[in-house]
Amino acid sequence: PRALRSIVIGLSGGVDSAAAALLLAERGLDVVGVFMKNWDEQDENGACTAEQDYQDARRVAEQIGIPFYSVSFVEEYYNRRLREPVKGRLCCGAA
Repeated sequence: PRALRSIVIGLSGGVDSAAAALLLAERGLDVVGVFMKNWDEQDENGACTAEQDYQDARRVAEQIGIPFYSVSFVEEYYNRRLREPVKGRLCCGAA
């Protein structure tokens, strides 16, 4: 089997994903960090908590020295997890 050289890892901004990315990079793998925004939320104070998570993840990638990308799945998440199930209930009279 071919040896793994590159890996994409989800960076949440938390300790677990940061530690995993660091350990993989220290082992010599080409690590790419990706932050996935799945929800467009704000807390009760009006602050977007995903933005803080993004900033934390970006800083982790910067400190480790790995490429970092942010990808938004907000629309896809909304359509698949909220709109489609509700639409299915409405068409079947289960609302």
